[in-house]
Parts: sequence; structure tokens; C-alpha cells
Amino acid sequence: MGEAVEDVYDANGYDSHQAKEGVDECKWYEEEIDDDLKFSYALNSVLHRGTSKYQDIALLDTKHFGKALVIDGKMQSTEMDEFIYHECLIHPALLCHPNPKTVFIMGGGEGSAAREVLKHDTIQRVVMCDIDQEVVDFCRMYLVANQEAFASDKLYLIINDAKVELDKREEKYDVIVGDLADPVEGGPCYQLYTKSFYEQVLKPKLHHDGIFVTQAGPAGVLTHKEVFSSIYNTLKHVFKYVLAYTAHVPSFADTWGWVMASDQPFTLNAQQIDERINERITGELLYLNGKFLISATTMNKSVYQSLLNETHVYTEENARFIHGHGRACCA
Repeated sequence: MGEAVEDVYDANGYDSHQAKEGVDECKWYEEEIDDDLKFSYALNSVLHRGTSKYQDIALLDTKHFGKALVIDGKMQSTEMDEFIYHECLIHPALLCHPNPKTVFIMGGGEGSAAREVLKHDTIQRVVMCDIDQEVVDFCRMYLVANQEAFASDKLYLIINDAKVELDKREEKYDVIVGDLADPVEGGPCYQLYTKSFYEQVLKPKLHHDGIFVTQAGPAGVLTHKEVFSSIYNTLKHVFKYVLAYTAHVPSFADTWGWVMASDQPFTLNAQQIDERINERITGELLYLNGKFLISATTMNKSVYQSLLNETHVYTEENARFIHGHGRACCA
């Protein structure tokens, strides 16, 4: 693997060196969380890596979390716990909607969001719009868990900027999903977290009872002010009802946040959520049930106060970004 890791360094800014002769080689993926904080994941190997027009892509085989998808040096998902992120992203909005038939996914090139949407029996059409053909092709080839979703005749895959695609479409949707990378400075998608995009492009493409849901970045006690509270507050300026919820994702080493928004209230209780899961979903969810979803909307005091008092509105001129980048290395 020495040459492979060196190639990663050449193409994607990763770093590596061979272990001394007679010493077992130990490979690590390192993600920079802050200037003085990094998380490290032991690797079995770097399975694949490449650079598209928009971003760096790598598939790692980690010792603890199995296969891991990394984009622009940031962990996107791992096979051990991606179900937590994707169940939380998809099912709350679809379960809260009275009869979801059409869904538009912004991003989602990995295919996991589409996989979860397609578990709902009411779904007739899923449009997945990702800007990066190479990411989609990469994931179709290497992430075997989502091959059935990619092959579904209900899935319509479009390679385009989600903003451009939504803006030109005449049809409206029951649910729109933001399965986007974190807003990173210089990245391809931070404009899709702005008030103007939500107000002028996205909301007009929802039916009157439609729901928008987006991943909203880290939501831990020490990290929720990076973008989570801002995304929540920005959506409050566009929709009548906004609901934040969180869950711990082990491979992210943090609590993660999602935000749902609609002009119709979210009124389901735990029992009603469980009833809709039983009525609508084919197969068993591994993480989400009614009681969890209700509890996930309760923030600790620190995060609650921040959401209550946040004044920042996300704009292209006044954006907030997630810190850091990752690298694969040997020690």
C-alpha cells in the first residue's frame, strides 16, 4: 500500500511515509477538527481515491468503522453507522408528511438517502440531483449496499447544480432533502444553505404541505455554533414551522444536527410515528422510532439557548464554514 498512499498524497493532499524496515506499517486517516484538534482512524488500506472537477474523493477501509467515504478530507459516512445519519435525515420528514409521493434530493450522490426514501411505500418518484458525476459513479461502483436503490425505476438521477436544477423545474415536490456536504469555504454547495436560496428557489418548489429537511452539521455542546444554529435561524426566516433534532454519530465523533421546515405544523406524537412506520415502510429501521424522534427534538440547555438567541442569517456575503481538512498518513 506504500505506493497507493503516496499517490493519494500527490493527487489529494494526503500525506504518508513508509514505516522503518522491520516495523509493522500503521496507516491512519487524520481529520482536522480545529487548529489544535484532530481525530485519527486506523486504516487497513486506502481502497480508492481520485479528484473530480469539484472535490477530492477517497474510499478508506478503516479498522473500527469499516469502509468510509471521505470527500474533501471530511468523513461523509462509514458502513458501520451510516444508517444513523441517513435514517435521521430521511424518515422524520417523510413520516411527518401526510402522503409523500415525490421527493427531490439535493446532493446524495452516495445513494444512501435515496435508499431510505425508497423504503416508503407511498413514494412514486425520487429525483436525486448531484453536481459531481465522478462522486456518483464512484459510489455506484464501490458502495454495494446502495446498488438496488441506484437500479430502482423510481429513481431519476440528474447531474447538475441543485440550485440551477430546482430553479428551472416546473414540478413541485412533497419533500425536498438537503443531503449536502458541510459548508466548507471554497466548496461547491455552501450557497445551498442561504436564505435567498431557501426563499427564492427551494420553497416555491414545495407543495403547500411540503417539508424541507437538511443536514445541518455538528450539533454538540462545543460545535453547534459553527453552522447548526445559523441554519436553524435562517430557516425560521423562511418557513412558519422549524424543528431541529440531533443524534450522536460515532464515526463523526460528535452529535449531529438536522433541521425540518414547513408551513404546516409538526404534530405527530411517538405512537403516531410508530404507526406510520409500520404502515408505510418496507423493512425494519435500525435506529429511528417514535420515542427516539420525539426525544431527539429536545436540546440540552446550552444548545437550546443558542438556537433561541441566534441572530446570524446565512447569506453568500455572510456565510459560516466548517473548519478543517483530512489526510491519510502512516505513523
